[in-house]
Amino acid sequence: MDTVKSIVDRATGGETATAAPGAETAGKGEFAKPGDFPIESQVDRAVGIQEDMTKKPAPATIQEGDEDFTQYKAAKKLLGKKTIVTGGDSGIGRAAAVMFAMEGADVAIVYLPEEQKDAEKSKQLIVAAGGQCLLFPQDIRDEAGCKRVIDSVVQAWGKIDVLVNNASVMYAIPDITDITTEQFDRTIKTNIYGTFFLTRAAVPHIPKGGSIIVTASQVAYAGPPMLVDYSMTKGAQVAMVRCLSNQLLSKGIRVNAVCPGPVWTPLQPAAMSEDQMKEWHNSPAPIGRIGQPSELGPAYVFLASQDASFISGQSIHVNGGAIVAG
Repeated sequence: MDTVKSIVDRATGGETATAAPGAETAGKGEFAKPGDFPIESQVDRAVGIQEDMTKKPAPATIQEGDEDFTQYKAAKKLLGKKTIVTGGDSGIGRAAAVMFAMEGADVAIVYLPEEQKDAEKSKQLIVAAGGQCLLFPQDIRDEAGCKRVIDSVVQAWGKIDVLVNNASVMYAIPDITDITTEQFDRTIKTNIYGTFFLTRAAVPHIPKGGSIIVTASQVAYAGPPMLVDYSMTKGAQVAMVRCLSNQLLSKGIRVNAVCPGPVWTPLQPAAMSEDQMKEWHNSPAPIGRIGQPSELGPAYVFLASQDASFISGQSIHVNGGAIVAG
């Protein structure tokens, strides 16, 4: 029984949990618990800004090496690759973008103009890792703007090896009758139209062996009642991944999705009130805590690299232990 308890504690952040290999322990080496996180909201803004978020507790930041990803061990899996990450200014997108650079890739980041200071931080981390970084402040609801982004990247680098469609918006509204047409339109056009516009423009420039990765979500399978419009878009993205995989495999292009569970990013405080944030923090994943962006980044590296050469049309569920169908 002691052996079993030890295993469980290590998984859930109990007394015997330790920090990442080679890292100093934070506190007792425990993962942060729900009550350790600051309850904050940026719901009055169109988008969340990571730079303005209250700093995470030490047991959480140790997972990210104080948000500089120093705990990640790169292995040159993406040397010379040219990549695009939408929403790469913060959260999961930043984790993927920085880890791509650590693996040897150059990274173009697409983000909203309001997110400029977060994008500058991501660029700083990418350049420090040895990669080139192009910044594109662009609302992906704009079809012409999406094409300009793709054309600019191709002009600069000649190709696009990996496209990560990560940017999304989310709003927590418990009652469908309170979802405004304006909100519904923004959610659908950002999450579905933007993903479609960028993918359609990029495909002609993705060589054989290239990869498209979409950030979907476990909500596509779980159906949370307060995320109706957001969940609709995530379900659509899963369907797109499957269809596009069947379409593009003949060209040697793989298409997959990453489906995160609850992860501490600017998306949450931008979507929820303080009361909703408190409830969210107190309802962690089965593993006993919410995740960190650094724990999602390696999934994107895997799907972008040759390691995933036999994987397409799939959804990788990085969700802290939730069992979902699909």
